[in-house]
Amino acid sequence: MVHVLETGFEILSTENPHGKPMVKGYNIINGQLTSSSDGATFTSINPAILADTLGEFPLSTKADVNAALDAAHAAFPGWAATPAPTRGQIIGNMGRLLMEHKDAIVALETREIGKTLKESAGSVQEAIDTCHFFQSEGRRLYGQTVNSELPDKELFTYRRPLGVCGIINACNFPAAVPFWKMIPAIMCGNTCVWKSPQDAPLLSFALARIMHESGLPDGVINLVHGKGSTTGQYLVDAVDEGRVNKISFTGSTAVGKMIGEVCGRNLVSASLELGGKNPLLVMPSANIDNAVEGAYWGGFGTAGQRCTSLGNLILHKDIYDEFMEKFMAKVKSTTIGDSLHQEGVLYGPMLSEKYAKDFLIGVEMCNASGARQIWGKGRISNDNKPENFLGDATEGVFMWPHVFDNVTEGMECFNEEVFGPAVTICKANDFEHGLHLANASPYGLSSAIYTNDRLEAYRFKIGIKAGMTGINNSTTGAEAHLPFGGVKGSGNGTRESGIWVIEAYSYWHAVNDELSGKLQLAQMDVEEIELVEADVDYSALG
Repeated sequence: MVHVLETGFEILSTENPHGKPMVKGYNIINGQLTSSSDGATFTSINPAILADTLGEFPLSTKADVNAALDAAHAAFPGWAATPAPTRGQIIGNMGRLLMEHKDAIVALETREIGKTLKESAGSVQEAIDTCHFFQSEGRRLYGQTVNSELPDKELFTYRRPLGVCGIINACNFPAAVPFWKMIPAIMCGNTCVWKSPQDAPLLSFALARIMHESGLPDGVINLVHGKGSTTGQYLVDAVDEGRVNKISFTGSTAVGKMIGEVCGRNLVSASLELGGKNPLLVMPSANIDNAVEGAYWGGFGTAGQRCTSLGNLILHKDIYDEFMEKFMAKVKSTTIGDSLHQEGVLYGPMLSEKYAKDFLIGVEMCNASGARQIWGKGRISNDNKPENFLGDATEGVFMWPHVFDNVTEGMECFNEEVFGPAVTICKANDFEHGLHLANASPYGLSSAIYTNDRLEAYRFKIGIKAGMTGINNSTTGAEAHLPFGGVKGSGNGTRESGIWVIEAYSYWHAVNDELSGKLQLAQMDVEEIELVEADVDYSALG
């Protein structure tokens, strides 16, 4: 084994179409670079150029996960005892290192999952912002002094860390989301075992190396690679074994429910950030051009591969035709390609072949539901491509933008998330009908309304059942100091980001400090205050 800071990235090969290096990746357990216990590996592939293999990584076994848990448990007492401002300083170092290496990390994220350079830059910047925000929170991990109802007694509250946190995140935001989870976790004094996304292991490996360069002690963050169905499941199984004190998961609602069940029966805290079928309502008073821009980006930015992507576009009947004319003009002009090699691209490939396969199943579901497909022809090929597709379609896994109209709330495609570049469109008779449709799906993550009627905006934001709402803005977008999360099928009420996330990674400890030298019992030893009768005729005051 080699310590994480004692070697650079090991290059296996540069033999690929663009001369990019193929890296030998490792788990990071107790600060050591380790392979899987049985030697099994998997590869990371560029979805824009399928012949471009980025690296080879351990397919971690249960023994590997257990070793990572052992390291996290061993590191916990020392890290929890480290003063919170010191922990914050290390987090600040992480932010500075991310800034120093930002361009390289952005290029790596785009190469590994196919996001545009602009979007990758936003993801990495959010990780930086999270570090900067929580650096100072290390000096504000406040408890409270509480007045006692008894004399010569002091009462205090403190935040305490939970213990070992299992971290499982999806690959669509491989820089921002793990920092959303792990930065507040370690700031509160917890240690972590991080299962990287199967489709973004190299970026995760690079980020974990940066975390250790910041001065993070060995064992505080341990990285294991592998599949969700094996390595991720081993981490969840460890909850039943009493070895994990917290699970934080971003992914599908079905998997989130399973994790919630395991955590619930063990009384272990779970943070579940799940799927969405995010509604966007457009009213007649809206600036239509602005609304078209918001709906277009919400539906097709990141190739629709965001949990906050626009799902149901709800258009008031009075502006339906005007909106659709402008919206479809933009959809038909969409520029698609590999942002590393073409400019002006709105979106790139699907995150992987698996995501592409699942998306095409979703398209079939929309058609089977009875919706009318008015744009989109499945997977892009050189013989089946939109006018503004750039490059060689045979190299990667790209999809047309898809639009379905004539959608009603009884249809499966109205209620189920389609993770990819697809928008389903409904018609609303009035505001009340539009709000009803916005609330009618089983999800409640993000939402939006375009209106210049302030009463409508007010009624929407108090009537919508969602964790987030945009007014004259898209369903997408988050800032590092604002709470992120959903309700209903989109989550269990916990939040990422901002000061609110601290509740998810700490518990309140109440301390009763008796200074009187004797036993005093709250409620029982409190002197009652007798009422004093006043000789006043209150009826005369009338």
